[in-house]
Amino acid sequence: MNKPLAEKLRPESLSDFVGQEHLVGKNGIIKVLLKNASKSGFFPSLIFWGPPGSGKTTLARIIAKTLKREFYEFSAVNTSSKEIEKVIKKTFQLFEAPVVFIDEVHRFNKAQQDKLLPHVERGDIILIGATTENPSFEVIGPLLSRTRVIVLKRLEDNELESIFKKAIKYLKVKVESKAKNFLIDSSNGDARVLLNVLEIAFNITNDSTLAIKHIESALQRRQLTFDRQGDEFYNTISAFIKSMRASNVDAALYYLARMVESGQDPLYIARRMVVFASEDVASPTALVVANAVFQACQQIGYPECQENLAAGTVYLTLAKKDRSAYEAYMKALGDVKRFGNLPLPMQILNAPTKLMKELGYGKGYEKYTKDDLLPDKLKGRKYYK
Repeated sequence: MNKPLAEKLRPESLSDFVGQEHLVGKNGIIKVLLKNASKSGFFPSLIFWGPPGSGKTTLARIIAKTLKREFYEFSAVNTSSKEIEKVIKKTFQLFEAPVVFIDEVHRFNKAQQDKLLPHVERGDIILIGATTENPSFEVIGPLLSRTRVIVLKRLEDNELESIFKKAIKYLKVKVESKAKNFLIDSSNGDARVLLNVLEIAFNITNDSTLAIKHIESALQRRQLTFDRQGDEFYNTISAFIKSMRASNVDAALYYLARMVESGQDPLYIARRMVVFASEDVASPTALVVANAVFQACQQIGYPECQENLAAGTVYLTLAKKDRSAYEAYMKALGDVKRFGNLPLPMQILNAPTKLMKELGYGKGYEKYTKDDLLPDKLKGRKYYK
């Protein structure tokens, strides 16, 4: 079976592992624990908390290999606790406790997590659970108290670039500089996304050098290949919205009449009017009017509700237009899509649990501050004018 590129390039030792220097660097906790385990034989159960593609599974495998322990890997998505217990019982004959890795451990309910407790407590296994969710809320207290939470960080651009270089060397392919930067930005700190997209781009082109167009093509999540009502449907609703935006009341009413006459769902038209009221009209009253039109269409239906649609259309078309809030939001959304889930400033993170307080959540928070509260990479960004 031909393995994915991400699997082929998966590091097998800490020296090859990229990122998480606070864990695997000279004085990193994982490195220290492994060093001490070589003398004492003890290694604690852990919960890895970090974003996708940050190295949780890889690190678990490296730990097991370094400890020279049996390694069992499960995913809570498609594995029952009974299946894990069966495997654990088979390991009782082993001289040393095996490493049992459970990906997405937060998917296990309380009862399933409870079943892991005695095995962890007795030291039958070294449990390593991986989760993208806050373990303070998703992992039961008794299991948390018997494990240590290890926080993995989103990979930095330079770390992704290091992985990228290994990948193109393995694939023996060239990538344009702009395409490389675009790929790294689009990966959102996720090494798996970077490698998967690069592999797809490599396999869908015969060109010797990958360009941005190849990366864009590989990044597509899905294609909208259906057209339920034809181009005329989309053209008419577009003409309706653009006429209201231009404050051309006659054109807006004409296109509304065409849609009503063709039997278009009045709720669809009213729904678009609600969106328009938020995007294009300066007055908050416009949203109240648009919602009233939508409710009237729900309660009355055709033919009478066409009068509600007409009245709402006239109001929205003649209202003063202002897209500043919408445009500011779209700029912010653009940064979200470009940079992904950037780390939030620690001072504005909630700290409802002891663990989170110890990690520095909420430290230095002031209710009324003039500090820039955007992520570090976006400090100084201005969206709204």
